[in-house]
Amino acid sequence: MIVPIKRDGKIEEWAIVELQGDLIFHSPGVTNQHIGDLHLSKSGTPILIIGMHVLHGKEMPFPKPYAVLVRKNSEKDNAEHASEIKTEYIVKAIVKKRLIFNTRPKAIIKPVPKRT
Repeated sequence: MIVPIKRDGKIEEWAIVELQGDLIFHSPGVTNQHIGDLHLSKSGTPILIIGMHVLHGKEMPFPKPYAVLVRKNSEKDNAEHASEIKTEYIVKAIVKKRLIFNTRPKAIIKPVPKRT
């Protein structure tokens, strides 16, 4: 079976975030919830802030890029067949790099002024 792959306009570039360990949520509905903030330092080091913890990571390229595809089904009327379902895949994004956070998180502590 031949499945055509189409490109719609400009393709986004994504990155995969790899974490060591687990993210544990105590609320039941965590889909599409804000987890934390991802920043890049001036030197390009990724910094992930989750709650009161900070993680420093590194950026690594993939040996071969991955494509993020969206499947699109469309019905096409044909003279021979009553209706024919045509499947095509649209490239949504390309994943070329990953952000690796493999160290333990450090607590963000506000300095307490000393009494004199």
